[in-house]
Amino acid sequence: MATTDTRQAASRAAATIDAATIRAITQGEHGDPFSVLGLHGDVLRAFLPDAERLDVLDAAGKPLGELWRIDDAGLFEGKVHGLSRGAPYRFEVTYPQGAVTLDDPYRFGTVWGEMDSHLFAEGRHLRLYEKLGAHPMSLDGVQGTYFAVWAPNARRASIVGDFNMWDGRRHAMRKRIECGVFELFVPGVGKGAVYKFELTGPSGERLPLKADPFAFRAQHPPENASVVHGLVEHDWRDEAYMKARADRQWLAAPVATYEVHLGSWMRVTEDGNRYLSYAELADKLVPYCLDMGFTHLELLPVSEYPFDGSWGYQPTGLFAPTIRHGTAEEFAAFVDACHAAGIGVIVDWVPGHFPTDAHGLAQFDGTALFEHADPRQGFHQDWNTLIYNYGRNEVRNFLVCNALYWLDRFHIDGIRVDAVASMLYLDYSRKADEWVPNKFGGRENIDAIEFLKDMNEKAYGNHPGIMTIAEESTAWPAVSRPTYLGGLGFGFKWNMGWMHDTLNYVSREPLYRKYHQNDLTFGLLYAFSENFVLPISHDEVVHGKGSLINKMPGDHWQKAANLRAYLGFMWTHPGKKLLFMGCEFGQHREWAYMQSLDWHLLDDPAHKGVQSAVRDLNRIYKDVAALHALDCSSDGFRWIDASDSEQSVVSFLRRDGQGGEAVVVCNFTPVPRHGYRVGVPRSGRWNEVFNSDASHYGGSGMGNGGAVDASDEAWHGLDASLTLTLPPLSTTVLVPA
Repeated sequence: MATTDTRQAASRAAATIDAATIRAITQGEHGDPFSVLGLHGDVLRAFLPDAERLDVLDAAGKPLGELWRIDDAGLFEGKVHGLSRGAPYRFEVTYPQGAVTLDDPYRFGTVWGEMDSHLFAEGRHLRLYEKLGAHPMSLDGVQGTYFAVWAPNARRASIVGDFNMWDGRRHAMRKRIECGVFELFVPGVGKGAVYKFELTGPSGERLPLKADPFAFRAQHPPENASVVHGLVEHDWRDEAYMKARADRQWLAAPVATYEVHLGSWMRVTEDGNRYLSYAELADKLVPYCLDMGFTHLELLPVSEYPFDGSWGYQPTGLFAPTIRHGTAEEFAAFVDACHAAGIGVIVDWVPGHFPTDAHGLAQFDGTALFEHADPRQGFHQDWNTLIYNYGRNEVRNFLVCNALYWLDRFHIDGIRVDAVASMLYLDYSRKADEWVPNKFGGRENIDAIEFLKDMNEKAYGNHPGIMTIAEESTAWPAVSRPTYLGGLGFGFKWNMGWMHDTLNYVSREPLYRKYHQNDLTFGLLYAFSENFVLPISHDEVVHGKGSLINKMPGDHWQKAANLRAYLGFMWTHPGKKLLFMGCEFGQHREWAYMQSLDWHLLDDPAHKGVQSAVRDLNRIYKDVAALHALDCSSDGFRWIDASDSEQSVVSFLRRDGQGGEAVVVCNFTPVPRHGYRVGVPRSGRWNEVFNSDASHYGGSGMGNGGAVDASDEAWHGLDASLTLTLPPLSTTVLVPA
């Protein structure tokens, strides 16, 4: 019997490929491994480093022959008679430690189809996440994982992981030249396998290992590899909720959103200050939100991100719910629990930029693939991040299908798009010589505009009843108007101007507020130009801005009274509501992402009172149609008196269009106003349904005894009038009995 060395020497002489090809395969430099490995005619080749012997078996385990080593690195070749292309076979591989039976990844055909290439090239592959990424599956009866990655300018791509000792030579991928996608089915690899992509750039340089842009799960930070998981599998039980949602018109509905950073809403301090899991959040956060009367939860970005201090706004894994709180299935169960409680879920989404981390999208295939090559177009100076190239069909497809992925696979009810202004303007936060004009010489980012329109059209077209919300801080017109009317197609826009003006007002000492009445009233000049959300978000209680209650002047009692009055004004003002966690009970310190909210403050009656006031405001907002039905229409609002700046009082009327009305009077000084006359539409009894100075909120208990009768005396241009007691630092709401 010939020795191994003798067989190797004989087979080298009989090798059917040249030395350059052998070298390229064994050194991981070959760009088309399927042209060499696998079955070619009656010649079968395989690359298995460290193998001592390689035998071929048919599907039934019958020996078909032996392959011979043609290179010391582990390249085997041999003729196998009676085996046609596409026929199943297996390898019996003998290692020094023993023999194992393996399937050859190079015997499997392509999974990526011609239609996939066509749709992807046009930017219209709405379920691209079903093809790119890592998908456990059975192919030709063999269990494994199908990997696919877009890297058109790479010379070669390999999958590396624990399953192949992170050796990029072992699982080199097939390149689909027509679209730049690399693919490979790897038998025996299943859920839980850790992996990255090893790419060689266009100049032959070996790139840093890359996480999968379509990974459905990632390692726990600071580790940053992808984890084979597949699409989320959850037995949804929210059919009734989803059916009702599809028929809901959010413009006419009460929308009161509780904005939450999952990592710091509440932590388990007795267990190393750890995060709550998605299951624990379902048990604690959902009942709390329900008890407080919020209609929606808005989550700071849950897409995977490497740095805790970014709060999720610099994501590297747009398709993976962060593993910090659990798996994709556990996140889906959390959403299901929200829906069971009748609470909608909105996620913050970041298509405006991405971090420069080496394992992420930056220079993904050795070129500016996802970003612009010119830093004047592709680099955010404010955040040291990269800007997506929205003019590239494949990049736009990547982002649009990601938005649809969250709506489809996780039943998300809304998407709030972060930093829209930075996307719309080419000169955003740039000096004159630091940006490139569009083709018309203007500053508008035409590609980003078209992307946002496309995303909104696809989101609303495929998922009835959802909402998209823009964080847009400029006067860009028609952000929340349909695309067929020339708008961007969002459902709502954050009213940043209202937020800045009103916070500027309530931050002043009451003595000086009379000089700044316009800060309260100016917002009504444009309040119906968009479908607005009134946001008191995380951005207002961090980075030295102080907490919401500490923006208020005065002593402890006055701060709480100011806060209750301000929130009363906010909840009765036209526009949907958003409040960041902790503001609902007057947290004193700034928000800190690394620690829990200060729940112990609820032992203080003043903080408990603020919380109770917010709970009641949410109830009244929902129960009184006049306070929400025409939030986005001028038909739902009328000033009663906006000019009483001397006493820092404003009064206004809210209507629902069906005859329902509510009167709101705000006194922003600590001076009670007795016998204060306010015009109302009708005489008769008016019930005082909310008084922010009520004693059970920690106020002085001053008010109107729960009801007051309107006389027929016309006032403020209305047919009747009320004579009221206005408590100090208060908002009072009255409705007809």
